[in-house]
Amino acid sequence: MSLSLRFLSAKLFLCLCLTLFQHHVTFSASNPTGLTLRAVLDDSPNSPLYLIENMTIAERIERFIQVTNAKDNYLNLNARVGPDNSNSLSRVVMARDGLFYSVWLLIGSQGQEVKLLMDTGGGLTWTQCQPCLNCFPQNLPIYDSRASTTYSTLSCDHPLCQVEGSLYTCVDDLCIFVHNYHGGLYTTGVASLETFYFPMDPSTALTFNNLVFGCSRDSRNVVFQDTELSGIFGMNMMPDSLMSQLSSFTNFRFSYCLVPFPDLIPHTLVLRFGDDIPLLPPERVKTTMFVHAPYLYNYYVNLVTISFLNDRLGFPPSQFQLREDGLGGCFVDSGYLLTAIEDNYVGGVNAYDVLMDLFTAYYESNNLRRTTDPSGLDMCFERPNDFNNFANLTFHFDGEADYFVPPQHLHIFQQDHFCVAITRGRYATVLGAWQQQINVCFMM
Repeated sequence: MSLSLRFLSAKLFLCLCLTLFQHHVTFSASNPTGLTLRAVLDDSPNSPLYLIENMTIAERIERFIQVTNAKDNYLNLNARVGPDNSNSLSRVVMARDGLFYSVWLLIGSQGQEVKLLMDTGGGLTWTQCQPCLNCFPQNLPIYDSRASTTYSTLSCDHPLCQVEGSLYTCVDDLCIFVHNYHGGLYTTGVASLETFYFPMDPSTALTFNNLVFGCSRDSRNVVFQDTELSGIFGMNMMPDSLMSQLSSFTNFRFSYCLVPFPDLIPHTLVLRFGDDIPLLPPERVKTTMFVHAPYLYNYYVNLVTISFLNDRLGFPPSQFQLREDGLGGCFVDSGYLLTAIEDNYVGGVNAYDVLMDLFTAYYESNNLRRTTDPSGLDMCFERPNDFNNFANLTFHFDGEADYFVPPQHLHIFQQDHFCVAITRGRYATVLGAWQQQINVCFMM
């Protein structure tokens, strides 16, 4: 059976922020179907993952690259899987850490405080729960479902527990989930329902009842143990993600702007949902439609081709399209640090190799010598003090939405050398966070 592709009614907006980023930070008006989340970089002192005093910029970049590679491995698993809210402005402290933003919220009738890693590529939201069989150490108290009068388990008759081959299965009249993540993280527990509170200020919160979440009783290989984090906040388009569950409230819309990674000064990030996303003048907006395929829940877009140094490359039309095996295509994911270009042969052409050959030819024509970098990036060169003619790329999306990536966000610069900030995409092409930190606002 051929893979049926269709366009969603949603669009990806590429909006030049410029001073709008500051407007996002200070925005105080709200709408009846909107939600605003505030974020800080994980290297700021406000983050539970604050590591800046122990890590150089190069070490931070190397860590992010390792996470990018782990997520690329996990993508193959996903691609092969078969079948009272009158107040709307909520500002939740969040932190950026490679794959995730961490979100602070309250759950249950007791208002238990939890902090979760936000994953734009993840589905089920889960947190550790007492009674625990094998819980990792966390600095906040572990949520105890027995103490909450609003807690209940998900029935085995629920549609989520009826899908064969999904992460849910019925065991002894309980809907059990088993989730294997990138990098080896494993968690299992009881699929449940609970009330979630998003604090707006010390006295008020936005309340959502009966949200599906995972009450995790057993977790292994957790990279964020010994912090305040207790689980993951899923934001992709799977039916069990919070983005899907809150779609009637947010209209399946959110926006964000990323600040430069190398900055050592903490910055505030803002994620907006629904009607809290400000309207922008049409001349400042470029749009492209999302592409949807069965069992793929990332934010796919139709990448037509790429320009190198303003020269449009003659890739065949099928180069960046989703294929019948669920591989290929292009999606936007802030959880990838670096953009990944698929390196499989499509119609006899390997897009990654084509781009790397162009970078090699260009920099060698400028008499630059190849070198290596501890990060493991493929394309690095020594950097003479007087050299500043660095390359640029433009991603051409359907609808004439051209996305220009300037040299400073196409490379990673070290003291005596630089590297092209693009990795091999073993299963798809991904527009990563390093190439999104360009005073650009993404509105999904």
